[in-house]
Amino acid sequence: MELYRKYFNPQQLQQLVESEPNWGVSILNIGHNVHQASKNYPDGNHPDNYCFNWEKGRIIQEFQLVYISNGGGVFESENVPPTIVEAGTAFLLFPNVWHRYKPSPETGWEEFWVGFGGHYSEYLMRQDCFKVNNPIINIGFDAELLNVFIRLIDTLKFEGIAFKQISSCLVIQLLGLVYASALMTDDIRSRKEKIVHHIRYQLHENWIKPIDMEVLASDHNVSYVWFRKAFKEVIGISPGQYHLKLKLDKAGQMLKETTLSVSEVAYKTGFESEFYFSRIFKKKTGTTPSAFRES
Repeated sequence: MELYRKYFNPQQLQQLVESEPNWGVSILNIGHNVHQASKNYPDGNHPDNYCFNWEKGRIIQEFQLVYISNGGGVFESENVPPTIVEAGTAFLLFPNVWHRYKPSPETGWEEFWVGFGGHYSEYLMRQDCFKVNNPIINIGFDAELLNVFIRLIDTLKFEGIAFKQISSCLVIQLLGLVYASALMTDDIRSRKEKIVHHIRYQLHENWIKPIDMEVLASDHNVSYVWFRKAFKEVIGISPGQYHLKLKLDKAGQMLKETTLSVSEVAYKTGFESEFYFSRIFKKKTGTTPSAFRES
């Protein structure tokens, strides 16, 4: 799909508000972007009042729905600690609530978003499942949601007959799909996933350090046995193996992108010796570090 973004100027916004009927939903901006790995985020095409950097974060004066269709990254707000988000995740941004988010430098991400306001929008966003302290909703790959986003973008791009009214209805449909996904989320499973993804973020942030998993579990007020089981259910492997995988992924990146010796790579990725690093690397990847670099 072709990349696209549109931010309405004040005059266009006034026309949208005054159009009859306007259904109580005004679209403020819309977009679809593929952000490549290792690139600064957001890109330079953001208007000044929407642009932000990771250190300062951002506050906006509208609602936004963001859907990550590919890749992954991290989301944080004044109500939510840093949490990893993956493909199939939607998150909601609320007016006057500080937040920040960015794609992973390793994967980048593909994002769809729409900013909106209006009296009916405010009514919809007051529903119980749209919570400012729980704005992340795991939808999964949803062809219907993507199709509605694509129809919404096409409607605003080509500005056909009654495009203002049609686009308002499509935003309401998007929120309905997200609402249904939120209602289907089991509270216990949601709590488990939130704890696992919070801890997973800490593993990403501290991958080079020795990590005591029992202390990490205790810091989140859960037992290590519960945490290990929950982590494996949600992620598919144990936390210890996940931490090891992070270190090996970083080692592989260094082998490909630097001229560091195998011994230096082992040291910089926290392995106790070159021999141990080489043995583990071959066991997990099927090839030695030297052969991996040459390939």
